[in-house]
Amino acid sequence: MKNQKHGDTPAQNSADKHTRMLLGVYLIALFWILIFKLGVRFSYMDHRTVNLIPYQDYFLYGHIDRMEVIMNILIFVPAGLYAGLLLRKLNFLSIFLLLFAMSLCLEILQFVFRIGAFDATDLVNNTLGGLLGYAVIYLSSQITGSKLKVQKVINLLAIMATVIMVILLILLKLNKLPIRYQ
Repeated sequence: MKNQKHGDTPAQNSADKHTRMLLGVYLIALFWILIFKLGVRFSYMDHRTVNLIPYQDYFLYGHIDRMEVIMNILIFVPAGLYAGLLLRKLNFLSIFLLLFAMSLCLEILQFVFRIGAFDATDLVNNTLGGLLGYAVIYLSSQITGSKLKVQKVINLLAIMATVIMVILLILLKLNKLPIRYQ
């Protein structure tokens, strides 16, 4: 009991341990996808660009790559889920700033290491995805009245999604899927 945080039950500590492990796997996958680009060198990597105007392509050309927007939102949903589960004492503004800072750091790293552009659209979409994940935790906890039950369900879903994601990434890397990223 001496390792138990004040007010946390053994069940909560166990759920937190599983959530932290899933967060670690998520962060590794996130870095591999966004920073290491799945181990592939793309032609655009030699050109550093900066876009400080969110949704600039829409305003300039009347269109936006919807799939890119959706993928940037979806890839950050787990960040919000994990923040909502593990950072229970933080308020909404703190969670927002944390998610924004995380996305900002990734955008800066992509630019500095010439592995992608610094894009304000990505920054907005990533942050929105994180906030969506956080909203799922918040609303689910309000509806069920138990953040621990929500955490256990999210952990179970995250385990299944992580296994599927790892399998798909391995198959993609081995060129065993009908899509190609090279």
